[in-house]
Amino acid sequence: MTLVLASASPARLATLQRAGIDPTVIVSGVDEDQLTDLPPSELALQLAELKCAAVAARDDLPAGALVLGCDSILELDGQALGKPRDAAEATARWHAMRGRRGVLHTGHALTDHASGRVASATASTTVHFADVTDAEIAAYVATGEPLHVAGAFTIDGFGGAFITGIEGDHHNVVGVSLPLVRELVAELGRSWTDLWSAR
Repeated sequence: MTLVLASASPARLATLQRAGIDPTVIVSGVDEDQLTDLPPSELALQLAELKCAAVAARDDLPAGALVLGCDSILELDGQALGKPRDAAEATARWHAMRGRRGVLHTGHALTDHASGRVASATASTTVHFADVTDAEIAAYVATGEPLHVAGAFTIDGFGGAFITGIEGDHHNVVGVSLPLVRELVAELGRSWTDLWSAR
């Protein structure tokens, strides 16, 4: 059984690989700006479903493939924050986030390519941000890391030192909730351990 990851995220790929799964990566090419005016958790879910559907519609997938689409959105003050457009926006985000907490929503959509069945859900994790200084924000934005990730932060890179705690699944903050994906795999009548590349 093959897992196809409909995401270009190296963090999602690495998380799955560390969990014993070696997915085939096929980037969806979905325009993330096509959905607007949705609550943050619903936006994350619908984007994940769009990405999953775009890849699942291909006719060159491995036999018996499960296609996984994911999308992450940070909710702060009820606003949905995806990837910042530029360094100035990333800096402004951090000025707003420091010393506070937000909720990182990751939508997950899983399609059984053979049957066409879909299972989807959103995992949400509360993230507590350190009260970082202006100089730390400037240095972090200068690394370029915040420009490529939802909410302008990572927990598994330079940004890890600026996260003081989380409530919920750590893997979800990285970009893919392993416990949730396991549940979705089971919902489709498959076994998580059958996805392990080496047993």
